[in-house]
Order: sequence, then structure tokens, then C-alpha cells
Amino acid sequence: MDYGKVPGIDKPISRLVQGTVMLRTDQLAEGFELLDAILDAGCTTFDTAHGYGNGECERTLGAWINDRGVRDQVVILGKGAHHNRDRQRVTPFDITSDLHDSLARMKVDFIDLYVLHRDDPSKPVGPIVEVLNEHHKAGKIGSFGGSNWTPARIAEANAYAAANGLKSFVVSSPNFSMAVQKESPWENCLSIAGPDAVADRRWYKEQKMPLFVWSSLAGGFLTGRFRRDNLHTFSGYNDELVVRCYCTEENFGRIDRAEELARQKGLTLPQISLSYVLHSGLDVYALVGTRTGDEFRENVHASRVKLSADEVAYINGTGK
Repeated sequence: MDYGKVPGIDKPISRLVQGTVMLRTDQLAEGFELLDAILDAGCTTFDTAHGYGNGECERTLGAWINDRGVRDQVVILGKGAHHNRDRQRVTPFDITSDLHDSLARMKVDFIDLYVLHRDDPSKPVGPIVEVLNEHHKAGKIGSFGGSNWTPARIAEANAYAAANGLKSFVVSSPNFSMAVQKESPWENCLSIAGPDAVADRRWYKEQKMPLFVWSSLAGGFLTGRFRRDNLHTFSGYNDELVVRCYCTEENFGRIDRAEELARQKGLTLPQISLSYVLHSGLDVYALVGTRTGDEFRENVHASRVKLSADEVAYINGTGK
């Protein structure tokens, strides 16, 4: 396992970050077994959110951390302030409410890395930055950042922080994968994949900002299940979303070239897709949702396989 550093966090951050959407309190034994295996494989960092599983994911993760006595070993990446169907919730009140819920559910005193799950560009950045600093000063969160925040909004927030002697956003969590979205899967989904996001990727590289990227397998498109000749067979919300957002000839071409490289390197398509994200030239930490220890160890193996700039360009169709 490779590790990196996030400003303000003393613990090593594993390049693979295990998600928690599969965890439930009525399946504690299974959840504990999974988390034990993933920790044993070298993962130090676990991603959760206020909105996941009506709190079940946070409760189960916290129960495992406390039962195993590993709070000093693990980094909790928590998220809050997700919109709901009635209103956008990126306000000091909602940030505070969600944070207190999460701390109570996990039965921990602080969250190492707290990320705002969404942005609301209609709201000024000042009160948002100030409330995050209040919680940092109170010892309830360590470092913080934003998910689905544009570089421009992050820059605006950090300019406000600098002008007022406050802590700034130190991470971002956008979508990033080998596949390029034909359309956004949901409103205000921000992706840094593809040629249209060159400027965003350049900004993150210039800022040397750590990126906790999600959906590296493009919702399952990069598992190999979706082929040119079987798209009519898929049903259900998630699969139909993949067909609508990712199933383009451009992306199938990327799969063709990635599979060729995978065969040469003895990897699977999902493994080469993960390696692509981790060797993009950015400071990337990939969020994964593995459901077995073996699956996580396969991802660790993939993370060790280095792709050259020429190989990345070949996958993209811009090289030989």
C-alpha cells in the first residue's frame, strides 16, 4: 500500500480509501470481518457520510473502531451538508447539525478529515469557512475540504480564509475515472475526467491539492459488464444511469485499449482502471467500495502497477 500526507493530519493516508456504504448495524459480524481484513491489508483511511444508510454506515464504522481500539490508527473521512429533496443544505446550521449527528453515531470525539458533501454557489463562502474553523478550533474536526466544489469556489473560500487568518480547504473530492461522462448522473455533479476538465486538473496540480476521487469505475461501467452489444439488456436505476452517462463509442474505445494493456500486465479491466486514476500525475486517493478482503487486496495489487504517461495517453486515444 502506498501512503500520502494531507496537511493538518499526522497519520499516513492510504492511497486506497475504503467506503462504508455496505455496512449495517444488523450485520455487525460481517462488517467487522470486512473492516478487519481491509485494515490488515494496509488501509488506514475510511470514507463515510452523514447521508449514507440513514446513519447505519457511520454507526457500524464507529462500533468497529471502538470495539477494535483502532481510533489512533485510522483516519475517518466524514462528509456532511448533502442536499435533500426539499432544499440545499450547505449552511452553518446544517454543517453543525450533521457533524454532531456523525460524532454521536460513531461515538468519537473528532473526525480527522471533514468534507462538505455538496456546494451551494448561491451562498457566500465566508460563513461556511468560519463555521468549519469553529469546529476545527473546538477539536471536532481536523482538516477539511469540499466534494463537488469547483476549483473557483475552493479558491474563493481559501482567499477568504487567507484574508481572515483562518484555516483553508486542503482537499477536494470530485469524480474522476478513465471514462468521460456523456451527461451528468445528477445535477451539479463535478467530474475532472476528460478533455473538458484539463484546466481543473491543471489547477489541482498547481495547487498540489490532495484529491479523494469517487466512482473510479464509472458506476460499474469499467468492470466490463457493459458492452456495445448488450446495452438493451440493462434495467434498474443504477445500470440505466451507466448506460445513459458512460456508454459512448469514445469510452468503449478506452475500454478496448485498457483491456489490451491489462492483458500485457496481467491485470483485470477494473485494476487497470484504478491504476489509471492513481497514476494521473495528480495527488490522488481513490475511494473504493470493496465488499471482501480479497477484492481489496486485488486493488492494492493494482495500485502498485505503474502506468507511464505514454500508457495513459494511449488509453485516452491521444498517444500511440
